[in-house]
Amino acid sequence: MAEIAQTTVVRRASPKDAARARAPLAKPAGALTPLAELSAAQWRALSERAAEPNGYYVPEWELAVHASARGRVGASALCAWSDAADLTGLMPVISMWRAYRVPLPVWVSADPYGSLCTPLLDRDHAEEAAAALLDNARQAGAHALILRDMSLDGDAMKAFTDALRHDGLAPRVLQSHVRAALDATLDADELLREALGPKKLKELRRQRNRLAEAGAVHFESARTPVDVTAAIETFLLLEASGWKAKRGTALVQHAGDAAFIRRATSALAATGQCEIVTLRAGETPVASAIVLRHLDRAFYFKLGVDERFSKFSPGVQLTLDLTRHLCADPTVALVDSTANADHPMINPIWRGRLAIGDVLIPLRRGGVVATLAQSTLTLRKLAREPVRRAIRFIRKRQEKSS
Repeated sequence: MAEIAQTTVVRRASPKDAARARAPLAKPAGALTPLAELSAAQWRALSERAAEPNGYYVPEWELAVHASARGRVGASALCAWSDAADLTGLMPVISMWRAYRVPLPVWVSADPYGSLCTPLLDRDHAEEAAAALLDNARQAGAHALILRDMSLDGDAMKAFTDALRHDGLAPRVLQSHVRAALDATLDADELLREALGPKKLKELRRQRNRLAEAGAVHFESARTPVDVTAAIETFLLLEASGWKAKRGTALVQHAGDAAFIRRATSALAATGQCEIVTLRAGETPVASAIVLRHLDRAFYFKLGVDERFSKFSPGVQLTLDLTRHLCADPTVALVDSTANADHPMINPIWRGRLAIGDVLIPLRRGGVVATLAQSTLTLRKLAREPVRRAIRFIRKRQEKSS
């Protein structure tokens, strides 16, 4: 729409697991912890208590990214702990130098190979956890934090804002946009009628009937580890068959990325947090997508299509079936497209909107470092904007054709 050192499946934490994990994880206040050294059981337990869902920061996904994904290995974690040594807050981070090539004492949200970096905070202690993350960052020498791709209207942002207010500080939004989302509590057919209108739906039915000339069109969902292991290969082949491969961004084109996605989807399938959906015409897969799940939210990660069938809109056809599939699932309340702003395929279909942005968190009153970081990033954005506009124009044309 978007590193585990071993393939061991992360299971639900038990009290014994937590007790065994606490002693070796004691860290000085403010110390960063390498992601690989965190207790998967503690991390899993926090993700199940998260104030706000983020399928890209659950351990099965983020540890897989950390292990092999291109340009994303080696992140650390800023952590918050309760008096009982339970993990209550977690924010994977990298230096500002690594993120932007700017040499300032600022930590930046680590890129989880998905466009959402909302930190995990314990829902029962969200403000306290946010305050502890800020205090630990200060004690470790950071003058500011930058939360990239942050959900601006969610519980996590509220917790950070409230924690900062006690220190006489306030967050600064560096840039923001809205992206498509699906209210999965609504009736899918009614939602699609309102979003697309009868004329567009009629045209899509005509295209689907034409697609059926290659074989009966059917939608399938892979949820078990065995089925997901097979389905991910279909997805990778489809993604690498078109413009993404030409642009060099298909996952299978890079060994580290291919290893990450195979590992992450398998591990998440074992916890019921991943499905791969596929649209077939007869036995031929024409579109496939990866969907992550966390708490009551789903995340539309990536879509691959067979461009030989592009005149029948296979990506749109799959998205229509996925809409009906997720709206029929009572465990899903909201679906984040995790797509770019103004995405030409998903925006007309999913009319809900989520506000996403990059947020600078100053950690010291009157600190010049936070202001310098903000000014530097503003100038950097202005210098790059013409190039980005050209790239976005090209990508929209390519994506629309899918």
